[in-house]
Amino acid sequence: MLSQANYLIRSKIDGKYLVARLQPEKQQKEANYLLLFREDYEALSYINTHGANLRDRLTVESVSSVQLKSILQRWGYEGVGLVEDPLVPQIKFMSQA
Repeated sequence: MLSQANYLIRSKIDGKYLVARLQPEKQQKEANYLLLFREDYEALSYINTHGANLRDRLTVESVSSVQLKSILQRWGYEGVGLVEDPLVPQIKFMSQA
C-alpha cells in the first residue's frame, strides 16, 4: 500500500494543487480537499473535460502514500477527494484522521 502511486493535478504557474472547496453547514471555515486520482490518465481526462482551456498551465504529478500524507499536513488540507469518475465527476471525500 505504501508504494501505491496516486496522481494529483498541480499548477505550473504557482505550484498549487487542484482542490475541492466545501462549505460545511456546521463550520464557518471552508474545508479544502485535495483531489486525488488513481491513474494518471484519469487526471488527464479530468483536465481535458473540465479545464481544457487551462491544459497548458496544469500538470499531473504522481505521489506515494507517504508523500501524500506530508502534502496534506504541509498545505493544511482537511482530507482528500478521491475522483472515482473524472468525466461526471463523482468524488468521494475522506477526512484525514
